[in-house]
Amino acid sequence: MLTCLRMGRWDRTRQGLVLPDGLIHHHDAGSQYTALRFTEHLALEGMAPSIGSVGDAYDNCLMESIIGLYKTECIRPGPFVKGPLKTVSDVEYATMAWVDWYNTRRLHSSLGNVPPAEFEAAHYDQITASPPETQPV
Repeated sequence: MLTCLRMGRWDRTRQGLVLPDGLIHHHDAGSQYTALRFTEHLALEGMAPSIGSVGDAYDNCLMESIIGLYKTECIRPGPFVKGPLKTVSDVEYATMAWVDWYNTRRLHSSLGNVPPAEFEAAHYDQITASPPETQPV
């Protein structure tokens, strides 16, 4: 979990993007997420923790949806898996390919059928663009 957070921040920094203040990391009430080390790491990364209530199905519906997509699109034979997964490394490589595709290249209907990475780049271009010059009246 901590590595994923570091990689996300590193990737955006590598792209020259400045992450906004006030980032929130939301998670369910699992014991690994309430660990002191995890909370301290969030603070070091400048993120505020947000924890869902125990037994609240609405907190997990997005994660359950993504897990379902992962199982359907990645673990079953398809574009990310050409043959049977025989080792942990097979699963790790297929997962890395799927996560990269899911986070960067898939077409996302709520983003106007634009890949997430392209949408994010356009967002940062917009917020860093200099304001239009005004014409004197």
